[in-house]
Amino acid sequence: MLHHRDRSQTPACGSGSVHALRLEKVTKVFGRAGREIRALDEVSLVIPRGTFTALMGPSGSGKSTLLYCAIGLETPTSGSLWIGDTQIDGLDEAQLTSLRRARVGFVSQSFNLVPALTVAENILLPRRLAQLPEDRAWCEEIIARVGLRDRVRHFPSQLSGGQQQRVAIARALVTRPDAVLADEPTGSLDTFMAKEILMQLRACVDETAQTVVMVTHDPVAASFADTVLFLADGQVVDRADAPTAARVAELMTGLDTSVRCR
Repeated sequence: MLHHRDRSQTPACGSGSVHALRLEKVTKVFGRAGREIRALDEVSLVIPRGTFTALMGPSGSGKSTLLYCAIGLETPTSGSLWIGDTQIDGLDEAQLTSLRRARVGFVSQSFNLVPALTVAENILLPRRLAQLPEDRAWCEEIIARVGLRDRVRHFPSQLSGGQQQRVAIARALVTRPDAVLADEPTGSLDTFMAKEILMQLRACVDETAQTVVMVTHDPVAASFADTVLFLADGQVVDRADAPTAARVAELMTGLDTSVRCR
């Protein structure tokens, strides 16, 4: 059985803004008049620094849209957004791209590694794209933390799925971002590898005071978080703090039943 670290011992938040991400009355509407889909409906929330938050909800509830709007990959129809202390709604695409490269890490279920680059080169890529100075001590630390010291010269094709996802996590951390966003990061992994990746994400919070926001459909994955936010019809409708898999499954069953009954 896996034992989670006591979450009351999570390190204090870093300097600067006390929140990693902030949304105020964010609405996102897809389609045109008469065929509109309201993916988000005036969502307001704050993701504190140094926390692990999971987003859950039925299919079409808006959880992935919330994730993408929070970092400017989707443009909200209305509302305001902050990454750290920087308000991002109103920034142009070049400004958003520059900000994301330096201050946001992203992990998806498809890994998205560059096949022609080694593990070390894949991990360092975000710093180079963001034109950040080399930080050898930090790079070596995160490579060690994800257990890849003996794989730095390997190519992605020479790694298991779990190892590739650990490369993706290290790459997401290399710029010391305000937040690491993970979209179904264990969706393509078997149970053993999925638990390994979830423990790595948990360690990002417990050991380096990183902020992690994860979209998942799995109650066990969500139980690794400090807080689970439940979405339905584009709104945050419930939350669970210090969640257990059983409690998350119970709340999700209630949401699914409510949606089906409409």
